[in-house]
Amino acid sequence: MAARVKRDEEAWAGEQPSRFALPLLVLAALVSAAIVIYAAGDAVLAAGFAATVLALAALLSWYHRLAFSETTEGEVAPDWTVARAAADASGMAIAVTDRSGRLVCASDRFGEWFPGFPAPPNITTDPTLLDSLSAAARLAWRDGDGRVEGLTQGALRLDVDVCRTGRAEDYLLWRFSPVRQPSALDDVHRLLTGEAGRQMGEAGVMAVMIGGEGRIRAANGAFLLRAAGRIDANITGRDFATHMRVDDKGQLFLAREESGGLPLRLLQVPLRRAVQPGATQGGGQDGPMLLLLIDEPAGSAGGTTSLSYIETLLSLLPFGLAMADRDGRILFLNGAFSRAAGLKRGDKPVYPGDLVAREDQAAVADAVRRFAVGPQMSGDIAVRMRDQPDEPTALSLAGVRGLGEAAVLLSLKDNSEESKLKRQVAQATKMQAIGQLAGGVAHDFNNILTAIIGHCDLMLMRHTPGDSDYDDLQQIKSNSNRAAGLTRQLLAFSRQQTLRPQVLQLPDIVADVSNLLKRLLGEAVKLEVSHGRNLGAVRADPGQLEQVIVNLAVNARDAMVDGGTLNIQTYAVPAAKVRDLRQEILPAADYTALRVSDTGLGIPPDILSKIFEPFFTTKELGKGTGLGLSTVYGIVKQSGGYIFAESELGRGASFVIYLPVYQGADVEQTAQPKTPIRRSETWGSGTVLLVEDEDMVRAVAERALSRQGYKVLTANDGEQGLEVLAGGEKIDLLISDVVMPNMDGPSMVARARHSHPDLPVLFMSGYAEEQLRKSIDIANVAFLPKPFSVSQLAEAARDALAMNPAAE
Repeated sequence: MAARVKRDEEAWAGEQPSRFALPLLVLAALVSAAIVIYAAGDAVLAAGFAATVLALAALLSWYHRLAFSETTEGEVAPDWTVARAAADASGMAIAVTDRSGRLVCASDRFGEWFPGFPAPPNITTDPTLLDSLSAAARLAWRDGDGRVEGLTQGALRLDVDVCRTGRAEDYLLWRFSPVRQPSALDDVHRLLTGEAGRQMGEAGVMAVMIGGEGRIRAANGAFLLRAAGRIDANITGRDFATHMRVDDKGQLFLAREESGGLPLRLLQVPLRRAVQPGATQGGGQDGPMLLLLIDEPAGSAGGTTSLSYIETLLSLLPFGLAMADRDGRILFLNGAFSRAAGLKRGDKPVYPGDLVAREDQAAVADAVRRFAVGPQMSGDIAVRMRDQPDEPTALSLAGVRGLGEAAVLLSLKDNSEESKLKRQVAQATKMQAIGQLAGGVAHDFNNILTAIIGHCDLMLMRHTPGDSDYDDLQQIKSNSNRAAGLTRQLLAFSRQQTLRPQVLQLPDIVADVSNLLKRLLGEAVKLEVSHGRNLGAVRADPGQLEQVIVNLAVNARDAMVDGGTLNIQTYAVPAAKVRDLRQEILPAADYTALRVSDTGLGIPPDILSKIFEPFFTTKELGKGTGLGLSTVYGIVKQSGGYIFAESELGRGASFVIYLPVYQGADVEQTAQPKTPIRRSETWGSGTVLLVEDEDMVRAVAERALSRQGYKVLTANDGEQGLEVLAGGEKIDLLISDVVMPNMDGPSMVARARHSHPDLPVLFMSGYAEEQLRKSIDIANVAFLPKPFSVSQLAEAARDALAMNPAAE
């Protein structure tokens, strides 16, 4: 732009002498002819010399007219220095581009935001925003204007307006406007004009918000009534000082109350502006302020009496507020501040540092001292409360003057509900991570148990009851089955167990398990059952739900050492009530709830967040595995539900389970399960391809199938399995693990079906069938969960072969 202005100035400067070139040359020609005649005495030579000079003058004149006509008849160059001065005076970011896309003018603010003065739309490297700006420019050339919202430039967020302008409408004007950020001033404005402002007026407090220029932005009804005479008066934009007067003693009065009025105590609270482009953060005496005016009783010496009025005001506000003196001692704190700080009723700390963790005490004390003795300002400091050292909290401080001993106003937000939600989200995330770990451990453990159980079965085939080794082998197998039950509990916690869901009613499940509960609870514990009305049906595994109720009941019994009452309730929770609960974890939907509560000892807060973790137990060694509640958690989650624990020490504990109402219950047609083909004999024939990456599982499965009469071919992974299939030998059954290195089972089967479309497949895995259903969604396949015995493998192979039409 500077180069363009310089070029225009040079053109104008060059135009001025060209106006006098022709007359001067004519005069020069006449003078030259006279000199030649005088010197040479030859009139012909003088005339020729003069003619030559005149010809040159005519040629220069023609060239000047041609150049000047191109400038005047074409584009008249604007004076961009004026446009630039106007743009800078506005304080806005403005740019002007011509038809060729060149930047011809820009304000200084544009250069601050976009270093190097790039020509719009090339002010961003984001391809999406660049396309949007280019489209806005094309739209402005066509229709006259265009707009782009949400342009991000560093910490700025800008809206861009583009319009066509100029005498010939051959320029584009780009205006960049910062998006207005939410401000604390808006909150104070709503406070003064709302219910809180009315309550302050009833307490005798006049409240006014003024801008840095001293003009009124908002006021409560009490100030309007006394300063303007009407509660509906409109004094916004007026100078605050015009409504006040000061007497010769320096006392402050309302100007309207010329006589008989009480002097006023003025409290100034600096308000911090939102950070705007080009502005500095922070409050001060020249910034927006909240002014509180209180009548000072006659005879008051100053700070102490008016301070009591301030304390009355602060106690009414729903914000956590406290006041401290210049030495940092707390003078007053309201109830909201006590709740936010986690103080018990009646407790009052001496210093603000007593509320925070030891590492933050020095920083808090230094901040209070700085705000107490320095200029009036406000700011925030991140601290960790003494009772919640893991959760940073914002402590706001503001210097106040004119309140006697009070020098600093402190504000603390009550984030207990927010912290509770954060803990719940963190707990859910942690439980998901632990579940994935537990599922992986259970899968690997299942492979080991498969080998142990299989080898036990093979050895038992060579021994008969009464042999010396028979009882030992049976004990090994029994212990292995117990370990298999442990892995099933881990899979239940990690939501990877095999479920058989049905559409059912919760009261029916409770009724089925009630007799068992009475025997488990004993005579010292009383069982109470109640059911609500209009309960929606749920879809879950009835056996697993019974296990959930039994596990919760047994834990409740152990918590009621001296007896008590176990209460089981079922009730409907409509979506509207879920919204009222304001649970971020619980989506708004219709649920059927099951509450199991007891009158026992309760659960301590530090333990409540760990109760669902596997192997966590508070029972004595040998009296619990720590998998009861973790199994409950996994079953509920795998059923699509949610579980929450509530407890208060000495008053018992409650577990609430929310299961979503099954929407298809009224139209579902129960499918008749296909009756599997059963044969009393598991002896078979044919060739079986066994694909398993675990050597110990592959070895025991190969021996078990060989003993049943099958010819067994083996492979270590999916790639080797395909090579065996391509070998030309007829394969009657493919038995494969699901998860394997290099190539997994489903991928191998998908490729094998191209050449063997009718090949029956039996998948085996330590993971649940439901978890693998997406990957093994292949026709004509069966599933065998690990760990399995030799007889179970033989039966599964027999049933899988029976599914093959060619085998009939």
